[in-house]
Amino acid sequence: MIPGFATRRRFKDLTEQEVLALAISSEEDDASIYRLYAEKLREDFPGSAKVFDGMAAEEDEHRQLLIELHTKRFGTVIPLLRREHVSGFYARRPVWLVQNLSLERIREEAAAMERDAGAFYQAAAKRTTDADTRKLLGTLAAAESGHIDTANALEKEHLTDEVRDDEESAAKRQFLLTYVQPGLAGLMDGSVSTLAPIFATAFATNDTHTTFLVGLAASVGAGISMGFTEAASDDGQLSGRGSPLKRGLAAGIMTTIGGLGHALPYLIPHFWTATIIAFVVVFVELWAIAWIQNRYMDTPFLRAAFQVVLGGALVFGAGALIGAG
Repeated sequence: MIPGFATRRRFKDLTEQEVLALAISSEEDDASIYRLYAEKLREDFPGSAKVFDGMAAEEDEHRQLLIELHTKRFGTVIPLLRREHVSGFYARRPVWLVQNLSLERIREEAAAMERDAGAFYQAAAKRTTDADTRKLLGTLAAAESGHIDTANALEKEHLTDEVRDDEESAAKRQFLLTYVQPGLAGLMDGSVSTLAPIFATAFATNDTHTTFLVGLAASVGAGISMGFTEAASDDGQLSGRGSPLKRGLAAGIMTTIGGLGHALPYLIPHFWTATIIAFVVVFVELWAIAWIQNRYMDTPFLRAAFQVVLGGALVFGAGALIGAG
């Protein structure tokens, strides 16, 4: 028997009272999630926060109607039944994951919440042969569909074109500060700074295995260093650059990737084949950096390419000369 599943009930085995209790607890949970969304968004995206405040209030109204219906039919004692007690019932994202979602992802998650609930109730209503149960489930399905209409109305009220543009600009800026800038700095550091030790080792030893080990060590070491440096440089509270953990991971991972790009070819045992492929990878990496600068940082492409290629060429030349000597 699988632990945790022995006590889970099948939806088709629930009584009408239990179905109503499940709906009540689900509405309560969803209202709490919408309030969490609102609090997360309130400082940077006040318009969207008002939308989720309204959706939470709507869930509270539906929960109150369900409680009144339960009191009328079954009394004031509501069975303790939650989603996790019923097998096959739709799940919700854990709170600690919700707190890390972006604005657009939160909107998508909220829409999915309503679709899941509505689809579940509709499917459940089709399966039952009891008229009262079918009516109850149909009412719940209609209520969930109504939530989507409410959300659309709230967006029209609170999210004018100007507000939406401002929020999208703020979200883009946050993405740039938290992920793109640290990641770009890491990619540049990993791609450029590891050129010298890798190619110096390559030309000094003509040994692909040794070159790969040096490249691996340099890439991983640089990634760890860049990650900790970025995370420790700013807690993001005053600068608004976002979570130091996210920035540190972005910088560290991209630094490691940048170095490994031209270290991995030296897994090939033939020296010149590996070296030529490494040259090609370096070229692609440098042009990718220039493209990212142009795409996200509004740096003119030719200027970005000149800066990156010149810097890379100087570091590569230093490594090659040192290795050849």
